[in-house]
Amino acid sequence: MNGGVAGSIMRQLSGKEEWGYGGGRGSRRWGRGGYGDRSLKHLEGVHRHIGDAGGGMVLKKRVMVVVDHTTRAKHAMMWALTHVANKGDVLTLLHIVSPHNDSHSPPLLADSLGALCKACKPEVEVEALVIQGPKLATVLSQVKKLEASVLVLGQGKPSAFCCLFASSQEDFVEQCINRADCLTLAVRKQSGGLGGYLVSTRWQKNFWLLA
Repeated sequence: MNGGVAGSIMRQLSGKEEWGYGGGRGSRRWGRGGYGDRSLKHLEGVHRHIGDAGGGMVLKKRVMVVVDHTTRAKHAMMWALTHVANKGDVLTLLHIVSPHNDSHSPPLLADSLGALCKACKPEVEVEALVIQGPKLATVLSQVKKLEASVLVLGQGKPSAFCCLFASSQEDFVEQCINRADCLTLAVRKQSGGLGGYLVSTRWQKNFWLLA
């Protein structure tokens, strides 16, 4: 997806345009070498500079995705790679594990997902972070520390009793959307042959993106 189309999606999802309604630490890097209540100008400016054939300094943005072993997280990662990250951008895969987790599985997962992203889109720089700590606090702190432009989260189907209470995952996603210091997108791949994705932001909920 080129920078112009990706920029259009970002403007739509940020509420600036109308959108059709549809229902220990380790790090690895592949490749060479806030949004929030702030103005959209920074993000739009990044998109304008990416792919500029005129030369000069090329700006890049950091797209952060929270990953784990779930299918929804993998769908969100691939959506961020194909719909948000452009040539020269940094895609940060953030895997948060319990402080009491001594398994070697987290870094293996981060490695494999990072390698997959790099193979699918070599022009995007990919890094994987494995951090032990509380999930929400770690996400919010890493968004601020790394100055992420966009945060992408996997979103599951609403719980059957969503009118009475939200699941812990739903609450986590909502907290990130409302509190992260950047544009935050919750993504759920449509099932049942409908195709496309449902995307939620601070301003718009479950908007259907047929792409």
